[in-house]
Amino acid sequence: MRKSPTGKPRRSLRRLLVAATPALALSLAGLVAAPAHAAPVAHAAASNSRVTQNSKALTSPDRQTFHSTGKAGQKVPTTHLCATAEPGHVSCFAQRRTDIKQRLAAAAAAAAPSGLSPANLHSAYNLPSTGGSGLTVAIVDAYNDPNAEADLATYRSTYGLSACTKASGCFKQVSQTGSTTSLPTNDTGWAGEEALDLDMVSAVCPNCSIILVEASSATDSDLGTAENEAVALGAKFVSNSWGGDEASSQTTEDTSYFKHPGVAITVSSGDSAYGAEYPATSQYVTAVGGTALSTSSNSRGWTESVWKTSSTEGTGSGCSAYDPKPSWQTDTGCTKRMEADVSAVADPATGVAVYDTYGGSGWAVYGGTSASAPIIAGVYALAGTPGSSDYPAKYPYSHTSNLYDVTSGNNGSCTTSYFCTAATGYDGPTGWGTPNGTTAFTSGTSTGNTVTVTNPGSRSTTTGSAVSLQISATDSASATLTYSASGLPTGLSISGSTGLISGTASTAGTYQVTVTASDSTGASGSASFSWTVGSSSSTCTSAQLLGNPGFESGNTTWTASTSVIGNSTSEAAHAGSYYAWLDGYGSAHTDTLSQSVTVPSGCKATFTFYLHVDTKETSTSTAYDKLTVTAGSTTLATYSNINAASGYAQKSFDLSSYAGTTVTLKFSGVEDSSLQTSFVLDDTAVTTS
Repeated sequence: MRKSPTGKPRRSLRRLLVAATPALALSLAGLVAAPAHAAPVAHAAASNSRVTQNSKALTSPDRQTFHSTGKAGQKVPTTHLCATAEPGHVSCFAQRRTDIKQRLAAAAAAAAPSGLSPANLHSAYNLPSTGGSGLTVAIVDAYNDPNAEADLATYRSTYGLSACTKASGCFKQVSQTGSTTSLPTNDTGWAGEEALDLDMVSAVCPNCSIILVEASSATDSDLGTAENEAVALGAKFVSNSWGGDEASSQTTEDTSYFKHPGVAITVSSGDSAYGAEYPATSQYVTAVGGTALSTSSNSRGWTESVWKTSSTEGTGSGCSAYDPKPSWQTDTGCTKRMEADVSAVADPATGVAVYDTYGGSGWAVYGGTSASAPIIAGVYALAGTPGSSDYPAKYPYSHTSNLYDVTSGNNGSCTTSYFCTAATGYDGPTGWGTPNGTTAFTSGTSTGNTVTVTNPGSRSTTTGSAVSLQISATDSASATLTYSASGLPTGLSISGSTGLISGTASTAGTYQVTVTASDSTGASGSASFSWTVGSSSSTCTSAQLLGNPGFESGNTTWTASTSVIGNSTSEAAHAGSYYAWLDGYGSAHTDTLSQSVTVPSGCKATFTFYLHVDTKETSTSTAYDKLTVTAGSTTLATYSNINAASGYAQKSFDLSSYAGTTVTLKFSGVEDSSLQTSFVLDDTAVTTS
């Protein structure tokens, strides 16, 4: 039994096998904060080459051919990849055509895959062939697809898109706790869903990086934990192609799992025709309906209608029984949250090409609103980083003229007509319509003009270097443009009248920049890219900046919870006699430890500490007790009972981006109601070079 540093015994209770309470779920969700900067991206030259390759693949005439597989609303045989959800669980919505023979890549080499291609989707939705560079889209699903990376490589290479691999940093596959090695059990049904999601994000935003976050199971709580992990890993766009029946308790889940301002979260509206589903009815997400998409002789070249195959199969929609109506949703027939907001292709009869060798046997045609949700997530990414305090589901409501209005078809019959029948303007099955460019997925208002900002690609410079970067933009009405920017490196600014970014970069780090051009009518366009600022020379004096780094002076310099810093013999120090011991009570408890440090300008800085985790928990896959390490508002790492091991292990993090600023380094330990987990820290340091 653990004792406190003062020698007082701490009690450990037997775990009760009950579901976590909403309050606990809320407290866990509160541990997860989105990092200030997204994951590192490739060097500028490589990034520009990648953008060029993808642009050519999406605009090349030989890739524009549409390999038709059916007609809108046609009843085609499909298999639903996931079983019907049990209470407390969800189901994925992917459907695979069974009347079209699946083919491995080698066998399909002589013929193009059936179904909509990336170039088809870009043509249908008027999407730019550039954009998304430096941004990350996360996909949240359940269980593991062991072939995810290899199948994604085949999809992208077949369509001429640049490679997106773990080695290049473009692709990452993690568990709901962020582990890259301890992944969930394999599942053929969800593997097909994951293949569909990965391929659709790649098709729409091939310059984006992708994180596949795999929940341990298809329960609400595990998928919610994965949702929080996706945001903690830096994704500003998260796609969810799953759901289930509504329940009154889910308003609590809204707060715990989906309340992430500054993040565009898309959710499939379901495939069971009329009837509201959760989490599509969450007030914090973009609910995505489904259409049938066909070629046409009209000026657009395409036409769409509500996807409906039968009275029990088609896009979902409906008026929520529980979730409150967000302020930006103004339809009058539903007093609570109305589903959907926007839509994209979902009809299997006009479906998309997908490559999957674990859940399937190669190339196949897929459908379901599992296709439309990742498509819309990719469009949000093309539109640029959302406002930091925004819920981006509101954006299309300010840009309704920048969507293709779907006015034909229905997904059932209902007393309030627009709940299930397409109409001019807003309707339940398709929301305000489908993408016509990216303007509807940016903040602000529009009068129908289109502003397009040319993405300059990833940039790099060094501290002390003068910068001059001209941002170029065009306006469909030839109106005068004004420019603004967010996230610029310290020392740089943009001219509002010319779009010239200039100045001298003063602080090393990786910055996520969004530039916006607006005209006098309120129309605007944005582009987002990364800007890496490196240290210019050895002007920094090497030093260790933390006070009392090994805790040998007891409770000095650090701000700590009671009894955290001590020298009890119940735990061993890494060196000396003192250490910091968070949690280990075996009951609901929170401990914190923090210190602020000023990193000199022009310095590279490294934060290190030694960590030992021991636990009475027996699970090797579920994180019951957590230690979160933050630098300011950025989560550096999260550890849990899963990381228990004998002895200390050193952890290291780069703090160079904080040069010239003061940042608070904080350890927050949260323990649940039973079975202790101890997080023991020693020999901390912030060293400069």
